[in-house]
Amino acid sequence: MSFFLMPTPVAARRLFLGRSGLVLSGAAVALLAGNGALAAKTGGANPKDVQILNTALGAELEAIAAYQLGAESKLLEKPVLDLALTFQGHHKEHAAVLIQTVEKLGGKAVVAKAKYNFPVDQLKSQADVLRFAAKLEQGAVSAYLGAVPLFGNRDLAKAAASILGDEAMHWAILRQALGEVPVPSAFMA
Repeated sequence: MSFFLMPTPVAARRLFLGRSGLVLSGAAVALLAGNGALAAKTGGANPKDVQILNTALGAELEAIAAYQLGAESKLLEKPVLDLALTFQGHHKEHAAVLIQTVEKLGGKAVVAKAKYNFPVDQLKSQADVLRFAAKLEQGAVSAYLGAVPLFGNRDLAKAAASILGDEAMHWAILRQALGEVPVPSAFMA
């Protein structure tokens, strides 16, 4: 998903699914959970698994850069800055696991871009930075929501749902920080 364009939730889901094109195998999910033995039992994962892992890694690296932009903007008050750095830390943890998994599968992990096209000129206040981050997290929620039912492997669906839950918590907390209703409806669209 493209974090710098602030897509609508539906567009983010389509972009995420379109970029990934494929779903992870059970072996890749097991590797993400730290179970390298399963990959050995199944003969590893196919190159398509590495492709989707790298797509996810690219999105994580972009999120890390977006939170860094917010942190360096000097627009965030201390508690909000701490929150942004915490969320960035979550994305760094995700990226580290994805890198290890890609490498365990014999692939080459993608690297962060030298520069992202973030809407810097639109970030003039703490609220602007929070809205930007909330849109990113909302797009991630939407992307995983669209992906979960596509998985044939229950373990993969569980892993995707777990990530979706993390992104949903980020989104709700950012909405709360903006003074908005944290959970705007009983269902995700």
